[in-house]
Amino acid sequence: MPEHAQQQNKSGPFSGLVVIELGHSVAAPFAGQIFGELGAQVIKIEKTDGDDARKWGPPFWEGASAFFQSLNRNKESVVCDLRNPAQLEALKTLICDKADIVIQNLRPGHVEQLGLDGPTLLARQPRLIYCNLGAFGSTGPLKDRPGYDPLMQAFGGIMSTTGEPGRPSVRVGASIVDMGTGMWSVIGALTALHERHSTGVGRVVDVSLFETASCWVSLLASQFLASGQLAGKQGSGAPGIVPYKAYATEDGELVIAAGSDGLFKSLSNAIGHAEWKDDPRFIDNPARVAHQQELYAMIDAVIAKKTTQHWITCLEAAGVPCSPVNNLQQMIEHPQTEALGLVQDVPGTAMRFIGLPLSFDGQRPQPSSAPPKLGEHTQRYIKKEI
Repeated sequence: MPEHAQQQNKSGPFSGLVVIELGHSVAAPFAGQIFGELGAQVIKIEKTDGDDARKWGPPFWEGASAFFQSLNRNKESVVCDLRNPAQLEALKTLICDKADIVIQNLRPGHVEQLGLDGPTLLARQPRLIYCNLGAFGSTGPLKDRPGYDPLMQAFGGIMSTTGEPGRPSVRVGASIVDMGTGMWSVIGALTALHERHSTGVGRVVDVSLFETASCWVSLLASQFLASGQLAGKQGSGAPGIVPYKAYATEDGELVIAAGSDGLFKSLSNAIGHAEWKDDPRFIDNPARVAHQQELYAMIDAVIAKKTTQHWITCLEAAGVPCSPVNNLQQMIEHPQTEALGLVQDVPGTAMRFIGLPLSFDGQRPQPSSAPPKLGEHTQRYIKKEI
Protein backbone atom coordinates (compact mmCIF):
# COMPACT_ATOMS: atom_id res chain seq x y z
CA MET A 1 0.00 0.00 0.00
CA PRO A 2 1.40 3.42 -0.88
CA GLU A 3 2.56 5.55 2.03
CA HIS A 4 -0.10 8.19 1.37
CA ALA A 5 -2.78 5.49 1.58
CA GLN A 6 -1.46 4.30 4.94
CA GLN A 7 -1.55 7.84 6.24
CA GLN A 8 -5.15 8.29 5.10
CA ASN A 9 -6.21 5.00 6.68
CA LYS A 10 -4.74 6.07 10.01
CA SER A 11 -7.38 8.78 10.27
CA GLY A 12 -10.28 6.37 9.87
CA PRO A 13 -12.42 5.17 12.78
CA PHE A 14 -11.02 1.62 12.39
CA SER A 15 -7.41 2.77 12.28
CA GLY A 16 -5.17 0.10 13.78
CA LEU A 17 -7.64 -2.71 13.10
CA VAL A 18 -6.26 -5.54 10.95
CA VAL A 19 -8.68 -7.61 8.89
CA ILE A 20 -7.71 -10.70 6.90
CA GLU A 21 -10.07 -11.39 4.00
CA LEU A 22 -10.14 -15.02 2.88
CA GLY A 23 -12.71 -13.95 0.38
CA HIS A 24 -13.78 -14.08 -3.21
CA SER A 25 -16.67 -13.00 -5.42
CA VAL A 26 -18.92 -10.45 -3.61
CA ALA A 27 -19.98 -11.12 -0.02
CA ALA A 28 -16.64 -11.26 1.84
CA PRO A 29 -14.96 -8.68 -0.43
CA PHE A 30 -17.80 -6.23 0.24
CA ALA A 31 -17.35 -6.78 3.98
CA GLY A 32 -13.61 -6.22 3.58
CA GLN A 33 -14.19 -3.05 1.61
CA ILE A 34 -16.42 -1.64 4.35
CA PHE A 35 -13.67 -2.22 6.90
CA GLY A 36 -11.03 -0.81 4.57
CA GLU A 37 -12.95 2.33 3.72
CA LEU A 38 -13.43 2.98 7.43
CA GLY A 39 -9.69 2.84 8.06
CA ALA A 40 -8.81 -0.78 8.80
CA GLN A 41 -5.82 -2.47 7.21
CA VAL A 42 -7.38 -5.17 5.02
CA ILE A 43 -5.16 -7.95 3.70
CA LYS A 44 -6.89 -9.87 0.92
CA ILE A 45 -5.65 -13.45 0.48
CA GLU A 46 -5.96 -14.65 -3.12
CA LYS A 47 -5.27 -17.91 -4.90
CA THR A 48 -2.53 -18.02 -7.53
CA ASP A 49 -4.79 -16.93 -10.38
CA GLY A 50 -6.67 -14.47 -8.21
CA ASP A 51 -10.21 -13.83 -7.09
CA ASP A 52 -12.56 -15.11 -9.81
CA ALA A 53 -14.26 -11.70 -9.79
CA ARG A 54 -11.14 -10.19 -11.41
CA LYS A 55 -12.35 -11.81 -14.65
CA TRP A 56 -16.09 -10.98 -14.36
CA GLY A 57 -16.25 -8.78 -17.44
CA PRO A 58 -16.39 -6.98 -19.72
CA PRO A 59 -16.29 -4.21 -18.87
CA PHE A 60 -12.75 -4.20 -17.49
CA TRP A 61 -11.26 -1.15 -15.82
CA GLU A 62 -7.55 -0.57 -15.32
CA GLY A 63 -6.58 -4.23 -15.24
CA ALA A 64 -9.57 -6.06 -13.77
CA SER A 65 -13.33 -6.24 -14.11
CA ALA A 66 -15.40 -3.27 -12.96
CA PHE A 67 -17.10 -5.67 -10.53
CA PHE A 68 -13.79 -6.57 -8.88
CA GLN A 69 -12.49 -3.01 -8.80
CA SER A 70 -15.67 -1.72 -7.20
CA LEU A 71 -15.41 -4.24 -4.33
CA ASN A 72 -11.68 -4.25 -3.56
CA ARG A 73 -10.31 -0.76 -3.10
CA ASN A 74 -8.44 0.05 0.11
CA LYS A 75 -6.90 -3.45 0.36
CA GLU A 76 -3.59 -5.25 0.04
CA SER A 77 -3.38 -8.37 -2.13
CA VAL A 78 -1.39 -11.38 -0.98
CA VAL A 79 -1.16 -14.51 -3.11
CA CYS A 80 -1.02 -17.69 -1.04
CA ASP A 81 -0.98 -21.25 -2.35
CA LEU A 82 -3.03 -23.03 0.32
CA ARG A 83 -1.74 -26.39 -0.98
CA ASN A 84 1.81 -25.35 -0.08
CA PRO A 85 2.36 -26.31 3.60
CA ALA A 86 4.94 -23.59 4.19
CA GLN A 87 2.73 -20.86 2.72
CA LEU A 88 -0.29 -22.17 4.61
CA GLU A 89 1.63 -22.06 7.88
CA ALA A 90 2.88 -18.56 7.06
CA LEU A 91 -0.75 -17.49 6.57
CA LYS A 92 -1.78 -18.99 9.90
CA THR A 93 1.08 -17.17 11.59
CA LEU A 94 0.06 -13.90 9.91
CA ILE A 95 -3.52 -14.34 11.11
CA CYS A 96 -2.61 -15.24 14.68
CA ASP A 97 0.13 -12.62 15.06
CA LYS A 98 -1.52 -9.64 13.36
CA ALA A 99 -5.23 -10.07 12.68
CA ASP A 100 -8.10 -8.76 14.76
CA ILE A 101 -10.76 -10.11 12.41
CA VAL A 102 -10.91 -12.82 9.74
CA ILE A 103 -13.74 -12.85 7.21
CA GLN A 104 -14.03 -15.88 4.96
CA ASN A 105 -16.41 -17.22 2.32
CA LEU A 106 -14.45 -20.16 0.93
CA ARG A 107 -16.40 -23.24 -0.12
CA PRO A 108 -17.99 -25.20 2.74
CA GLY A 109 -15.55 -27.47 4.55
CA HIS A 110 -12.45 -26.02 2.90
CA VAL A 111 -11.13 -24.02 5.86
CA GLU A 112 -11.66 -27.00 8.18
CA GLN A 113 -9.56 -29.20 5.90
CA LEU A 114 -6.77 -26.62 5.98
CA GLY A 115 -6.89 -25.84 9.69
CA LEU A 116 -7.96 -22.27 8.86
CA ASP A 117 -11.34 -22.59 10.58
CA GLY A 118 -12.43 -20.43 13.48
CA PRO A 119 -12.16 -22.91 16.38
CA THR A 120 -8.67 -24.01 15.29
CA LEU A 121 -7.35 -20.46 14.96
CA LEU A 122 -9.03 -19.25 18.16
CA ALA A 123 -7.35 -22.10 20.05
CA ARG A 124 -4.08 -20.57 18.89
CA GLN A 125 -5.13 -16.91 19.24
CA PRO A 126 -8.09 -16.48 21.62
CA ARG A 127 -8.53 -12.76 20.81
CA LEU A 128 -9.32 -13.46 17.17
CA ILE A 129 -12.77 -12.65 15.78
CA TYR A 130 -13.57 -15.08 13.00
CA CYS A 131 -16.53 -14.55 10.70
CA ASN A 132 -17.91 -17.23 8.37
CA LEU A 133 -19.97 -16.02 5.42
CA GLY A 134 -21.64 -19.26 4.41
CA ALA A 135 -24.30 -20.25 1.92
CA PHE A 136 -26.96 -22.04 3.95
CA GLY A 137 -25.65 -21.51 7.48
CA SER A 138 -23.52 -23.43 9.96
CA THR A 139 -25.98 -26.26 10.64
CA GLY A 140 -28.80 -28.18 8.98
CA PRO A 141 -29.10 -30.57 6.03
CA LEU A 142 -27.83 -28.03 3.49
CA LYS A 143 -24.91 -26.63 5.50
CA ASP A 144 -22.29 -28.12 3.15
CA ARG A 145 -23.82 -26.86 -0.08
CA PRO A 146 -22.35 -23.86 -1.90
CA GLY A 147 -24.49 -20.89 -2.84
CA TYR A 148 -24.59 -17.74 -4.95
CA ASP A 149 -26.80 -14.67 -4.93
CA PRO A 150 -29.33 -15.83 -7.58
CA LEU A 151 -29.65 -19.25 -5.95
CA MET A 152 -30.41 -17.63 -2.62
CA GLN A 153 -32.86 -15.15 -4.08
CA ALA A 154 -34.65 -18.24 -5.40
CA PHE A 155 -34.33 -20.48 -2.33
CA GLY A 156 -35.00 -17.67 0.15
CA GLY A 157 -38.33 -16.69 -1.40
CA ILE A 158 -37.29 -13.32 -2.83
CA MET A 159 -37.84 -14.32 -6.46
CA SER A 160 -41.29 -15.72 -5.74
CA THR A 161 -42.45 -12.20 -4.87
CA THR A 162 -40.48 -10.34 -7.56
CA GLY A 163 -41.84 -9.66 -11.03
CA GLU A 164 -45.28 -9.28 -12.54
CA PRO A 165 -48.18 -11.61 -11.61
CA GLY A 166 -48.56 -14.46 -14.07
CA ARG A 167 -45.04 -14.08 -15.43
CA PRO A 168 -41.79 -15.94 -14.61
CA SER A 169 -39.96 -15.04 -11.42
CA VAL A 170 -37.08 -12.60 -11.77
CA ARG A 171 -33.98 -11.89 -9.75
CA VAL A 172 -33.55 -8.49 -8.15
CA GLY A 173 -30.87 -6.93 -10.36
CA ALA A 174 -28.63 -5.77 -7.53
CA SER A 175 -26.69 -8.41 -5.58
CA ILE A 176 -28.77 -7.77 -2.48
CA VAL A 177 -28.12 -11.17 -0.87
CA ASP A 178 -24.35 -11.14 -1.36
CA MET A 179 -23.91 -7.53 -0.30
CA GLY A 180 -26.42 -7.84 2.51
CA THR A 181 -24.51 -10.82 3.88
CA GLY A 182 -21.33 -8.75 3.75
CA MET A 183 -23.09 -6.05 5.78
CA TRP A 184 -24.34 -8.57 8.36
CA SER A 185 -20.85 -9.98 8.72
CA VAL A 186 -19.53 -6.51 9.55
CA ILE A 187 -22.31 -6.02 12.10
CA GLY A 188 -21.52 -9.38 13.65
CA ALA A 189 -17.78 -8.78 13.71
CA LEU A 190 -18.19 -5.34 15.27
CA THR A 191 -20.50 -6.78 17.91
CA ALA A 192 -17.85 -9.36 18.80
CA LEU A 193 -15.18 -6.64 18.75
CA HIS A 194 -17.21 -4.56 21.20
CA GLU A 195 -17.59 -7.61 23.43
CA ARG A 196 -13.85 -8.29 23.23
CA HIS A 197 -13.13 -4.91 24.80
CA SER A 198 -14.59 -6.20 28.07
CA THR A 199 -13.88 -9.95 27.87
CA GLY A 200 -10.49 -9.93 26.12
CA VAL A 201 -11.49 -12.88 23.95
CA GLY A 202 -12.90 -13.25 20.48
CA ARG A 203 -15.49 -15.59 19.05
CA VAL A 204 -16.80 -17.17 15.87
CA VAL A 205 -19.52 -15.25 14.01
CA ASP A 206 -21.72 -17.00 11.47
CA VAL A 207 -23.76 -15.31 8.76
CA SER A 208 -25.08 -16.79 5.54
CA LEU A 209 -26.67 -15.93 2.23
CA PHE A 210 -29.81 -17.90 3.07
CA GLU A 211 -30.29 -16.17 6.41
CA THR A 212 -29.84 -12.78 4.75
CA ALA A 213 -32.38 -13.64 2.05
CA SER A 214 -34.87 -14.78 4.69
CA CYS A 215 -34.35 -11.50 6.57
CA TRP A 216 -35.02 -9.43 3.44
CA VAL A 217 -38.44 -11.10 3.03
CA SER A 218 -39.29 -10.97 6.74
CA LEU A 219 -42.10 -8.44 6.25
CA LEU A 220 -43.70 -10.57 3.55
CA ALA A 221 -43.14 -13.69 5.64
CA SER A 222 -44.94 -12.06 8.56
CA GLN A 223 -48.02 -11.67 6.39
CA PHE A 224 -47.96 -15.36 5.52
CA LEU A 225 -47.38 -16.36 9.14
CA ALA A 226 -50.31 -14.18 10.19
CA SER A 227 -52.77 -15.19 7.46
CA GLY A 228 -51.55 -18.38 5.79
CA GLN A 229 -51.85 -16.57 2.47
CA LEU A 230 -48.89 -16.21 0.09
CA ALA A 231 -48.18 -12.67 -1.11
CA GLY A 232 -47.22 -13.70 -4.63
CA LYS A 233 -45.62 -11.39 -7.19
CA GLN A 234 -46.32 -7.72 -6.63
CA GLY A 235 -44.78 -6.07 -9.68
CA SER A 236 -43.75 -2.64 -8.41
CA GLY A 237 -46.31 -2.72 -5.62
CA ALA A 238 -46.43 -4.04 -2.07
CA PRO A 239 -48.92 -6.38 -0.43
CA GLY A 240 -51.23 -4.77 2.09
CA ILE A 241 -50.64 -1.15 0.98
CA VAL A 242 -52.71 0.45 -1.83
CA PRO A 243 -52.04 2.55 -3.86
CA TYR A 244 -48.32 1.90 -3.74
CA LYS A 245 -46.67 1.13 -7.09
CA ALA A 246 -45.29 2.40 -10.41
CA TYR A 247 -47.36 3.73 -13.31
CA ALA A 248 -46.57 4.34 -16.97
CA THR A 249 -46.66 8.03 -17.85
CA GLU A 250 -46.75 9.61 -21.28
CA ASP A 251 -42.95 9.54 -21.45
CA GLY A 252 -41.68 7.24 -18.71
CA GLU A 253 -42.55 5.69 -15.37
CA LEU A 254 -43.52 7.13 -12.02
CA VAL A 255 -43.82 5.54 -8.58
CA ILE A 256 -46.52 6.91 -6.30
CA ALA A 257 -46.54 5.87 -2.64
CA ALA A 258 -49.86 7.00 -1.15
CA GLY A 259 -49.55 4.71 1.83
CA SER A 260 -52.13 6.25 4.15
CA ASP A 261 -55.76 7.32 4.00
CA GLY A 262 -54.75 10.97 4.13
CA LEU A 263 -52.30 10.58 1.27
CA PHE A 264 -54.92 8.78 -0.81
CA LYS A 265 -57.25 11.74 -0.38
CA SER A 266 -54.46 14.10 -1.46
CA LEU A 267 -53.70 11.88 -4.45
CA SER A 268 -57.35 11.80 -5.52
CA ASN A 269 -57.52 15.58 -5.42
CA ALA A 270 -54.18 16.05 -7.20
CA ILE A 271 -55.04 13.86 -10.19
CA GLY A 272 -58.49 15.36 -10.64
CA HIS A 273 -60.69 12.66 -9.11
CA ALA A 274 -61.75 13.99 -5.73
CA GLU A 275 -64.78 11.69 -5.81
CA TRP A 276 -62.57 8.63 -5.28
CA LYS A 277 -61.81 9.55 -1.68
CA ASP A 278 -65.46 9.10 -0.72
CA ASP A 279 -66.00 5.94 -2.74
CA PRO A 280 -66.85 3.10 -0.30
CA ARG A 281 -64.49 0.79 -2.22
CA PHE A 282 -61.56 3.07 -1.43
CA ILE A 283 -62.58 4.59 1.91
CA ASP A 284 -59.66 3.10 3.84
CA ASN A 285 -56.60 0.96 3.20
CA PRO A 286 -58.23 -2.45 3.81
CA ALA A 287 -60.99 -1.48 1.36
CA ARG A 288 -58.46 -0.32 -1.21
CA VAL A 289 -56.50 -3.57 -0.85
CA ALA A 290 -59.71 -5.53 -1.46
CA HIS A 291 -60.49 -3.47 -4.57
CA GLN A 292 -56.96 -2.80 -5.76
CA GLN A 293 -57.43 -4.12 -9.31
CA GLU A 294 -60.26 -1.66 -9.93
CA LEU A 295 -58.41 1.24 -8.32
CA TYR A 296 -55.14 0.58 -10.08
CA ALA A 297 -56.86 0.38 -13.46
CA MET A 298 -58.43 3.79 -12.82
CA ILE A 299 -55.17 5.41 -11.71
CA ASP A 300 -53.24 3.77 -14.59
CA ALA A 301 -55.58 5.38 -17.12
CA VAL A 302 -55.18 8.85 -15.62
CA ILE A 303 -51.40 8.83 -15.13
CA ALA A 304 -50.77 7.59 -18.68
CA LYS A 305 -52.19 10.82 -20.15
CA LYS A 306 -49.49 13.21 -18.88
CA THR A 307 -45.70 13.34 -18.64
CA THR A 308 -43.67 12.20 -15.67
CA GLN A 309 -42.62 15.75 -14.83
CA HIS A 310 -46.21 16.99 -14.99
CA TRP A 311 -47.26 14.48 -12.36
CA ILE A 312 -44.20 15.06 -10.17
CA THR A 313 -45.03 18.77 -10.09
CA CYS A 314 -48.68 18.13 -9.24
CA LEU A 315 -48.06 15.43 -6.68
CA GLU A 316 -45.20 17.17 -4.88
CA ALA A 317 -47.37 20.29 -4.57
CA ALA A 318 -50.03 18.11 -2.96
CA GLY A 319 -47.53 16.44 -0.62
CA VAL A 320 -47.89 13.01 -2.20
CA PRO A 321 -44.63 10.96 -2.19
CA CYS A 322 -43.54 10.11 -5.72
CA SER A 323 -40.43 9.44 -7.79
CA PRO A 324 -39.46 8.96 -11.41
CA VAL A 325 -38.02 5.54 -12.24
CA ASN A 326 -34.42 6.59 -12.89
CA ASN A 327 -31.94 4.54 -14.85
CA LEU A 328 -28.43 4.31 -13.42
CA GLN A 329 -27.13 7.23 -15.48
CA GLN A 330 -29.97 9.45 -14.30
CA MET A 331 -29.34 8.47 -10.70
CA ILE A 332 -25.58 9.03 -10.93
CA GLU A 333 -25.96 12.41 -12.64
CA HIS A 334 -28.74 13.71 -10.39
CA PRO A 335 -27.95 16.86 -8.35
CA GLN A 336 -28.91 15.02 -5.15
CA THR A 337 -26.27 12.36 -5.82
CA GLU A 338 -23.73 15.09 -6.47
CA ALA A 339 -24.69 17.02 -3.34
CA LEU A 340 -24.19 13.95 -1.19
CA GLY A 341 -20.81 13.17 -2.76
CA LEU A 342 -21.87 9.59 -3.39
CA VAL A 343 -19.71 9.07 -6.48
CA GLN A 344 -16.07 9.14 -5.40
CA ASP A 345 -12.75 9.27 -7.20
CA VAL A 346 -10.24 6.53 -6.39
CA PRO A 347 -6.76 7.99 -5.69
CA GLY A 348 -4.16 7.40 -8.39
CA THR A 349 -6.68 6.10 -10.93
CA ALA A 350 -9.36 7.28 -13.33
CA MET A 351 -11.89 5.06 -11.57
CA ARG A 352 -14.99 6.37 -9.82
CA PHE A 353 -17.32 4.34 -7.64
CA ILE A 354 -20.27 4.82 -5.35
CA GLY A 355 -19.08 5.21 -1.77
CA LEU A 356 -20.35 3.86 1.51
CA PRO A 357 -23.88 4.96 2.40
CA LEU A 358 -23.00 6.65 5.69
CA SER A 359 -21.29 9.80 6.93
CA PHE A 360 -19.66 10.93 10.18
CA ASP A 361 -20.20 14.56 11.18
CA GLY A 362 -21.27 15.20 7.60
CA GLN A 363 -18.19 13.59 6.06
CA ARG A 364 -18.42 10.44 3.96
CA PRO A 365 -15.47 8.02 4.24
CA GLN A 366 -13.18 8.40 1.24
CA PRO A 367 -11.30 5.76 -0.76
CA SER A 368 -7.68 5.70 0.36
CA SER A 369 -6.08 3.50 -2.30
CA ALA A 370 -6.72 1.77 -5.59
CA PRO A 371 -7.77 -1.87 -5.80
CA PRO A 372 -4.56 -3.91 -5.55
CA LYS A 373 -2.90 -5.73 -8.40
CA LEU A 374 -2.86 -9.48 -7.90
CA GLY A 375 -0.17 -10.38 -5.36
CA GLU A 376 1.01 -6.78 -5.06
CA HIS A 377 1.79 -7.17 -1.35
CA THR A 378 2.72 -10.85 -1.12
CA GLN A 379 6.37 -10.34 -0.22
CA ARG A 380 5.39 -8.08 2.65
CA TYR A 381 3.67 -10.94 4.44
CA ILE A 382 4.54 -14.27 2.80
CA LYS A 383 8.09 -14.51 1.50
CA LYS A 384 8.35 -15.26 -2.20
CA GLU A 385 10.87 -18.03 -1.70
CA ILE A 386 8.52 -20.09 0.47
